[in-house]
Amino acid sequence: MKKHLIAPSVLAANFAHLERDFEMVNQSDADWYHVDVMDGRFVPNISFGMDIISTMKKLASKPLDVHLMIVEPEKYIERFRDAGADVITVHYEACPHLHRTIQQIKETGAKAGVALNPHTDASVLEPIIEELDLVCVMSVNPGFGGQKFIYSAIPKIKKLKEIITIHNTKTLIEVDGGVGLQNAEKILQAGANVLVAGSSVFKSENPSQTITKLKEIGGYTFHV
Repeated sequence: MKKHLIAPSVLAANFAHLERDFEMVNQSDADWYHVDVMDGRFVPNISFGMDIISTMKKLASKPLDVHLMIVEPEKYIERFRDAGADVITVHYEACPHLHRTIQQIKETGAKAGVALNPHTDASVLEPIIEELDLVCVMSVNPGFGGQKFIYSAIPKIKKLKEIITIHNTKTLIEVDGGVGLQNAEKILQAGANVLVAGSSVFKSENPSQTITKLKEIGGYTFHV
C-alpha cells in the first residue's frame, strides 16, 4: 500500500527562482512535479515547451508528471518523453484516436494518463480504463492557475472509482485545479490518489510545510 501522492504544480512556481523552488520540492514530502503544457489553442494560455522541461528534469529529483493541454498531442509524445516526462497525460477532448495515443505513450516507457475537462463525463473512459495508469480530473477549466475548485468534480471522482473497482485496475485518480487544505480531505474521501496543488503550495507562507500537511491528511492509501 502507498499513501496518496502530492504533485506541486510548477505553473505556480517563481520562475525568477526556479532552482530554489525545485530544491524546496526536492527536499519536501512531495512525490511528483506536475508540469502543465499549454499551446494557446486547446487552452487560451501558453506555457512550457520541451527545452524548459529538459531544464526542469535536471533540477528535479522526483518524477515529472507532464499534462499536455494541447491539440494533436500525438505529434509530440516522443519529444516530451525525451525531454524528461515520466508521466504523460493527454486530454480526452483532444484525442480522436485515444487508444492509439495511449499506446504511443506506453511505447516510450512513460506512464499514460488521460485528463477530463469539467464538462466531460467519467463514463467515456470505461472502454479504455484498463489501459490507463492515471486519470486526471480537471476541477477547474484548464488553462490558468489560481481558479476556484468546481465541486461537480467530487461525484465524477466517485464514478471513476467505481469504474476502476469494477475493472480491477490500478489506475490512479489525479485531481487538478483549486486543490488545497480546505478541500483535500473531501477529494481524497471521494477516491482520489494524487493531489495537484499549485497556488495553495507556492503562494503559501511555508510551501514545504503545506506539502507536508497535504500529505498527512487522513489515511488514504492505494495498491501500488
